[in-house]
Amino acid sequence: MRDFRFGFNFFDVPPREDFVARCRTAERLGYDVALVPDHLGGPAPFPTMVAAAEATERLRVGTLVLNVPFWNPHLLAREVATADRLTGGRVELGLGAGHMKWEFEAAGLPWEPFGARTDRLAETIEELGRLFGGPGYEQHAARDAEYGLAELRPVQRRGFDGSGPPLLIGGTGDRVLRLAARHADIIAYAGVYQLKGEPPGTFRIGTAAEAGERVEFVRGLMGERADEAEASILIQAVVVTDDRRAAAERLSAERLPFLTPEEILETPFLLIGTYEQMAGQLVERRERFGFSYITVHGPYMETFGSVIERLR
Repeated sequence: MRDFRFGFNFFDVPPREDFVARCRTAERLGYDVALVPDHLGGPAPFPTMVAAAEATERLRVGTLVLNVPFWNPHLLAREVATADRLTGGRVELGLGAGHMKWEFEAAGLPWEPFGARTDRLAETIEELGRLFGGPGYEQHAARDAEYGLAELRPVQRRGFDGSGPPLLIGGTGDRVLRLAARHADIIAYAGVYQLKGEPPGTFRIGTAAEAGERVEFVRGLMGERADEAEASILIQAVVVTDDRRAAAERLSAERLPFLTPEEILETPFLLIGTYEQMAGQLVERRERFGFSYITVHGPYMETFGSVIERLR
């Protein structure tokens, strides 16, 4: 069974000294990875990753996850390779198909059906692997040889068939998870589901039954590779309480009407209870689902540190 790894994400970029302090606090609390989403109004992923690595001694850095339709593969390959070199090989590249329609509209980008966005994800993975594998752009060959310039390729040779950084693919649907089963070093089981009949980006939290079905679906596709890939989840809320049932009832009534209190207590995408109870929940869910790479939203970073302390 895999050891736990813990990550947190950034919703914002505070002033530099506060950003550095946040990263160092996370490292002290036992976090392994600092992650950056890819949403308009939030931090730019790659500068934030490089700054987080520079502020710390061992934190790995990654994207959770890049909105692939925002990116041209050649420009993305340049960003990834540069960040991996500047961080000394600490990058984890998370990719997804995108799901917030308003962001595409605001950026003046076409909003394509999910199948087309998934096809774009597949094509990007293939193109990144080709670009990471070299030999680079022939137009630069003479210049690089004359001056002895380093080729712009990732330091790491773990993901992309041994040519780039570890690849994380996140999602819930069959098509994205099929890609993950085929290519990913880390499979991120998304904890939110689009509500049918509602505008894109209107979500509910998934149940334990849905998580289990998705895990079995992927493991069935992976065959002998099933134990090689790391299973990751993003915890949507960390609720510290001595009365789990009462907290679940409040959440069901006020914030999560599509889940019963029983489903709220069982879903792996929420943590509710004392620190000891939450640590126990993570151990049980690792045994049940295989989830060993646990990420929390940034506002819960310090609170969740007390759970990490009980699991180290």
